Amino acid sequence: MRALTPRQTLIILTGLNLFNYFDRYVLSAVLHSIQVDWGISDSKAGWLGTAFMLGYFVTAPFFGWLGDRTSRKWLIAGGILVWSAATIMTGFAGSFTVMLCWRVMVGVGEASYATVSPAWLSDVYPPEKRNTALTWFYTAIPIGAAIGTLMGGFIAKHQGWQHAFIWAGAPGLLLALLLLPFKEPARTTDGAPGEHRLPGMKDIGALLRRPDYNLSVWGYTAYTFALGAMAHWGPSFLQRAHGMTQQEAGGFFGPMLAVAGLGGTLIGGLAATAWRKRHRSGYAGVLAASMLLGAPAAWLAFTAPDRTVSMVALAVSMFCCFLGTGPINTLILECSPATLRASAMAGSIFIIHLFGDLWSPWVVGELSDHWKNFSHALLILPVALFIAGVLWAILAWKQHLTPREDHGMAKSPAV
Repeated sequence: MRALTPRQTLIILTGLNLFNYFDRYVLSAVLHSIQVDWGISDSKAGWLGTAFMLGYFVTAPFFGWLGDRTSRKWLIAGGILVWSAATIMTGFAGSFTVMLCWRVMVGVGEASYATVSPAWLSDVYPPEKRNTALTWFYTAIPIGAAIGTLMGGFIAKHQGWQHAFIWAGAPGLLLALLLLPFKEPARTTDGAPGEHRLPGMKDIGALLRRPDYNLSVWGYTAYTFALGAMAHWGPSFLQRAHGMTQQEAGGFFGPMLAVAGLGGTLIGGLAATAWRKRHRSGYAGVLAASMLLGAPAAWLAFTAPDRTVSMVALAVSMFCCFLGTGPINTLILECSPATLRASAMAGSIFIIHLFGDLWSPWVVGELSDHWKNFSHALLILPVALFIAGVLWAILAWKQHLTPREDHGMAKSPAV
């Protein structure tokens, strides 16, 4: 059984990650149609996003624990099978309650993949190349989101929203087998092969007390709160605030996600790598700047009466949000012991979704029903982006005061 090269590993994992987000974003493209067909309120529709996140964040620590101890390729294969089958079954749901259950299972499947795959990449790339590799890996987010939004809207118009879920989930039933013929890489210490000691609860407790880890993750939580609700309600906002049709909203939101997301992810990742070569605060500096620029753009997007101004501001905000996609995940991995990389990602996923986008789609829907003003409810999102910017600015300043020779990458606990 041969092992994949680092480049082959990156290509395959990035491709699988694309389908991960493709399946996830189909819901936002057809959400308004589901509301119309089933006559559900905004707050109730928000629970469809919350159900996914419930399955996602609750099971992430379990998969992180397994990812540091067992075969990762089987965890990835199982996760893809579960999320693909659950996406297909969402299209067959005959009631809102049944659909909620299937969205929970989509989250369970995606949690397995999201906790394990970044740690796998960290084992095949040394520290100086890790952020670039992870940046390319996370370009799958905007591309997959764009395809999901575009295809979801297109299929819903011609065949109904149920078929959008069926077609989105079908490819994963085959893709789940992609990694099984290949040998897994050895778990490493800072990019070089090393003895792997199974981590214990004491090690996990020490990780959760690291200041850099906490500032990274809690800033990520505020960011995720905003981005999750923006993705869930974005096409609906364009339809309801500016009178666009479902296909028009999807036709703008999908390509906008692709261009702004891909450009933002690549530019942010490359800028962070270049800045990090000069000072260890480079990753956090890019994160802080992206949020402090993205927050006012998002505010303008939700308040501008002119459709064009709103759309441009929304694109600028999304571009800023994606600038930090690579650096934040690299930062989480590098401030964690090498033996805890999957657990560190799992802990991050658990926190950012429990306190972030688990609730944000529902909160926006609840506020919209209460205030009778959908656009005003969305204004809590730029506030969350600003909070993320402040937390990451504190982290950047803290790291700026650290001596140049200490790059802050956590070492493995002594064996």
